[in-house]
Amino acid sequence: MTLIPVRQLVLLSVLLSTLVIGFDVDPNGYVMFCPCMGRFGNQMEQFLGSMSFARGVGRTLILPPLVTYPDNAPAAVMVDFEFYFQVAPLQKYHRVITMRQFMRDIAPNLWPKESRKVFCWTPRKSIFDKSLPLSCNAKEGNPFGPFWDHNKIEFVEDEYFGDKIKGGYDLAVNGTKRAWRNEYPGDLYPVLAFSSAPALFPARKSDRDIQKYIKWTSRFTQKAKEFLKDELPRPSIGIHLRNNIDWDNVCKNLKNGPQKQNIFASGQCIGWYAERGELTFNMCQPSEEIVLQDVEDKVNAIGAKSVFVASDKDHLIPELTDRLKPLGVVVKRLDPDDPHVSLAILQRVDHFIGNCVSTFSSFVVRSREFATDSSFRESSFFGYTPPSRKRKIEL
Repeated sequence: MTLIPVRQLVLLSVLLSTLVIGFDVDPNGYVMFCPCMGRFGNQMEQFLGSMSFARGVGRTLILPPLVTYPDNAPAAVMVDFEFYFQVAPLQKYHRVITMRQFMRDIAPNLWPKESRKVFCWTPRKSIFDKSLPLSCNAKEGNPFGPFWDHNKIEFVEDEYFGDKIKGGYDLAVNGTKRAWRNEYPGDLYPVLAFSSAPALFPARKSDRDIQKYIKWTSRFTQKAKEFLKDELPRPSIGIHLRNNIDWDNVCKNLKNGPQKQNIFASGQCIGWYAERGELTFNMCQPSEEIVLQDVEDKVNAIGAKSVFVASDKDHLIPELTDRLKPLGVVVKRLDPDDPHVSLAILQRVDHFIGNCVSTFSSFVVRSREFATDSSFRESSFFGYTPPSRKRKIEL
């Protein structure tokens, strides 16, 4: 009797699964991850890197539900990726499938419950029970537990890749792509399920243009277009104010003076190597006067007739209205607030002023810079003057 090698049996199983399911199964395998770092802006920074990682290792990316934190909810709530964004445009960059479709149609055959491993860099202690053995602790805490429970996924084993893949998620490190393919071939490891995003934070400069494949669904674009048409006479300016109490901790070290070191998304203004200036406290947490003055200056510069404000706390509507009243400018916000519709609006205004450090602002800046439905849309940042402008002023 002729024995068939194990890897051939696995590949045969994949092919048979394709026939049973009725559509193609990726023989190279899939990448799955929990977008469990912070809120929307942070999640999208790592989503870009995860898209890049999946393409680099040649696997289909499973689009995860995004993690939301509704007010007064005891735990994080998951919202399907396809509720926010169109799937088809992402396919132009790389192969993707929604989590819902993968778990329903592919996982039962390709990734059965008894073989579901979770990948992490190295084992760690439990944060709740130090007596437990070291592990990935993939479901420990919020939103990790709620995320995997939402998708009905239990793991039977941990896989630590830190000693095997020296470059980790950074596929720019020589030999890292090859290492992932050699150590974890798709026929033996059909799903690389990571406890967190397989991506650097913030998004690498080289991955920023992936943003052009991220398109809102019509439920958001239609609301944004209607608000622009009905409420914001053109030319229009959109601003993002990051001023909730949690932001104090992000900016507090800058009170000691400017630094040539990036925090969160600050590379978008000072450069990824601080080649375009230093990061200051006023750029991270601009005062009310800086906000009012920067908006007034931009209104005068482009002859704006309206200003749209998005904020996580204080929109400064009375203050902006009073400051801009002599110029005949209307100041608007969404009420009730919807951060995702606000993002869609900010992408379409004539000029955007954002927070240099905020990943929410960086989502807007990338969307405007790499927009495929219009010409380049200009953006600027509160409290920051680009070096080119400084030189012109000196001259």
